[in-house]
Amino acid sequence: MRYGFAIDQRTCIGCHACTVACKTEHEVPVGQFRTWVKYVDQGIFPNNTRDFGVMRCNHCTDAPCVAICPTKALFKREDGIVDFDRDRCIGCKSCMQGCPYDAIYIDDDTHTAAKCNFCAHRVDNNMEPACVVVCPTHSIWVGDLDDPTSGISELINTNPVTVRAPEQNTGPNVFYLGADRAVLNPLAAPVDSNYMFSTPDPHRLEVAADLASDPISHARTTMNTAHPRPWGWRVTTYLWAKGLGGGALVVAALAVLLGIDLGVLTTIVAPALGVVGTAATGGLLIWDLKRPERFHYLLIKSNFRSWLVLGAYALASFAAVSGIWLLFGIGVESGLIEYSDTAFTVLAWLALPTGAMVAGYTAFLFGQAEGRDLWQSPLLLWHLLVQAVMVGAGALAIAAVFADTSATGIRLIGAALTIATIAHLLMLLGEYSGRHATAGAAAAAHMITHGRYALSFWGGAVVLAVIGGAVAATGWATETVWLLGLAGVAVQIALLVYESVFVRAGQDVPLS
Repeated sequence: MRYGFAIDQRTCIGCHACTVACKTEHEVPVGQFRTWVKYVDQGIFPNNTRDFGVMRCNHCTDAPCVAICPTKALFKREDGIVDFDRDRCIGCKSCMQGCPYDAIYIDDDTHTAAKCNFCAHRVDNNMEPACVVVCPTHSIWVGDLDDPTSGISELINTNPVTVRAPEQNTGPNVFYLGADRAVLNPLAAPVDSNYMFSTPDPHRLEVAADLASDPISHARTTMNTAHPRPWGWRVTTYLWAKGLGGGALVVAALAVLLGIDLGVLTTIVAPALGVVGTAATGGLLIWDLKRPERFHYLLIKSNFRSWLVLGAYALASFAAVSGIWLLFGIGVESGLIEYSDTAFTVLAWLALPTGAMVAGYTAFLFGQAEGRDLWQSPLLLWHLLVQAVMVGAGALAIAAVFADTSATGIRLIGAALTIATIAHLLMLLGEYSGRHATAGAAAAAHMITHGRYALSFWGGAVVLAVIGGAVAATGWATETVWLLGLAGVAVQIALLVYESVFVRAGQDVPLS
């Protein structure tokens, strides 16, 4: 059995009865929607038209929200309905990033994820969903898509149908009859300066300025719902913090394995940065939850398909290695423990994989965020690792200004900082100078390089990184530690600016 919807936009009159019925049935808070009607106008008066589109969860065959949810709060029933359990939800908003259809929101009353659940409580009692019952033109069909004799199967098998975002390969089970392309493709109809009965939310209005409109159809969205960015500055800062901590310990581990003495940078500073970076990362992630008191559900209600869960274990593993390293280093520096090459070598071999994983696991998490095409880059893992070495070496360079570091140690830090910064710049060039796999990724990249984020990207992320790389190269060549320290400061700011742009632009492309 596989339940699904068919929306006949040929007969839909845009009356919003489905929206009202849904809000009433589920007590959806004001300003939030599980089902809503989108309006798109085309042409210029008096030769203009208006098309409608009923938007909702697509109850995907391969639902990305289910895979990314860390606590199994979102789950797929045997009948194909994608339902949710608010009692397991921690409010991490990762499901909102995974959904390519803008179907999930954080309920203002419960602070947990919510969406259309096919009125599962009604279906279980042999009743149709509320939206189907109230539709005055019988434009909403439901039934078993696997049953060829069902009304919905006969409808979609005897008429041309389309789905939203087919390129995402999620297997959506909401089929549209007679829907205009501009209704189903949010990039084809940027929001108008004014809606019919309201004003577009500021976010959609700002983004619309960076989206190309069709000069022939003049398609524009004249009614829709607000969909703010789920993740903000805390996620931006978390990317930097864990990269800094992981990168610093990885550089120190390389020094140990190469037999290069970094002095107190090896024994105290690098592991301390690892501990602080991990603690800051964990704190920011918990702070960003809408139900932070449930953070422990990551460990007791774990979905091991989710990289939010696997990332938590990566953070814990790295925290353990860096913490043990720090305690051992404190013991060595205080004279309580005798220095041991063997102990530091073992710690270094443990630091390399755990440091790389803590820096890079976000690439896999972002890969599960299937609604954000910009984040699907095959370069992202390698870019995160390079960024970690860049800011980790930069942090050690800053510390080296105040520590007694050997010449070989300064050369290693200078080499790591210079090479990683150049690699970071080359990866930026590769990411934003070529073609992109999807229109969504291309739109986000355009916002970064030529649109609303261009000044921050070029003036902050790129120019500061170029300056940092040049100064680092000079400091490396001349073994001038204060130059390396200046470069270390520059790359921290450059990466924070870039991550801010990257995280925001990825979420700015409209999905509905």
